[in-house]
Amino acid sequence: MSSTKEQALLFLEKCDELKKCKFIMATSKIKDILKCIVNSPDLYRLFETVTKDFSYPEYKKKCLVTTDDGIMRKSCVVLPQTVGQRLAFIFCLLVEIDKDTINLNDFLQIYFREDGSYFASYQSFCKNIIGSLEDLIRQVFKEQLALPEPRAEISPSRGNLLSEISLATEEEKRFVSCSALPDEDKENGLKILDALFCAVRDRDVERIDALICGYNYFVLYNKCVSDGIAALIETLGEFEATL
Repeated sequence: MSSTKEQALLFLEKCDELKKCKFIMATSKIKDILKCIVNSPDLYRLFETVTKDFSYPEYKKKCLVTTDDGIMRKSCVVLPQTVGQRLAFIFCLLVEIDKDTINLNDFLQIYFREDGSYFASYQSFCKNIIGSLEDLIRQVFKEQLALPEPRAEISPSRGNLLSEISLATEEEKRFVSCSALPDEDKENGLKILDALFCAVRDRDVERIDALICGYNYFVLYNKCVSDGIAALIETLGEFEATL
């Protein structure tokens, strides 16, 4: 099961996708947000709690405001003040849009009318409604989102290979250090080997491959082939296969 942090991050990712998508894809992305809530136990419990005693029809009257000064009729959305009420209202609003009991096109032109274009209205909707939803989720799950990322576990086989590579690399470094190569060449060889082990530790396949090629060139160019180089290259290949 995903951690609370992973659930919250996925939800925020879906919100970001909605904000960045083309207007024509908006209803599809809203559906993705609602699916994310249903499939995330911690988010589901949160929205189940805030909507339990929430009267959406009552708040709909309060939040969807229309004023008329005799010259111009203007409508806007005024979100509830408390975190729970605001979460509940936005959730219910998105459900209505998803069910098409509220037509998104009409809703935007009435309550988020900017310069008359759907693009501007949609941007305003995303900023005020979806942006507010993101802020609320970050607030509710503030502690969980602040937790450090868990370290990836190293499988026993990969751990054994890592130990073998460490020993083989040190042996190769001793060979280079004791060789008859000029000091500058020795230093270059040792730098490649140190960088290679760092790439292995970071599990960076591209860097590993590049440094293996570099060290092969170093060995062939300087004609300093150790007895253990073949085993080291083979073990590196086995390690890459586990990534």
